[in-house]
Amino acid sequence: MYHIVFPAKYRRAVLDKDVDNILKEICLEIEKRYELKFLEIGTDKDHVHFLVQSIPTYNVTKIVTVIKSLTAREIFKRCPQVKKQLWGGEFWTDGYFTSTVGKHGDEGKIANYVKNQGNEYNKLHDDRQLRLF
Repeated sequence: MYHIVFPAKYRRAVLDKDVDNILKEICLEIEKRYELKFLEIGTDKDHVHFLVQSIPTYNVTKIVTVIKSLTAREIFKRCPQVKKQLWGGEFWTDGYFTSTVGKHGDEGKIANYVKNQGNEYNKLHDDRQLRLF
C-alpha cells in the first residue's frame, strides 16, 4: 500500500469540482484495467493524495507512471480549460512524493495526516473493501 502525492504543474489551483469528478472516474477506470486499487483519493486545489494498493510485481515507478500519464491525458481531453490554465504544458509536476503504508497501524494515521495538512482537503473516493486481484 502506498501514499502518493502529485502536485499540479506550477502548483496551480486547477483542481475544481469538474476536474475532481473526472479524476475520480479515470482512477476507477484504471482499477479495471490494471492491478491497482484506489483506497482513497483526495484533492487540495493544487495537489492530489492517493492511497493505492497494488500487487508486488508493480514497482512504485510503474504505478506513478500509469496514474500520471492516464489521468493527465484524459483531464486535458475532457477539460480543455485546464490545458489553457497550464499554458498548454503538462498537468503534473515531474516530481512526486510516495511512502509505504502498513495495513495494521499506519493507514489511519496517514488518512488523518492527509486530511489535516491541507487547506481545503476534499475526499473524492474512499473504498476500503479488499478484493483479490
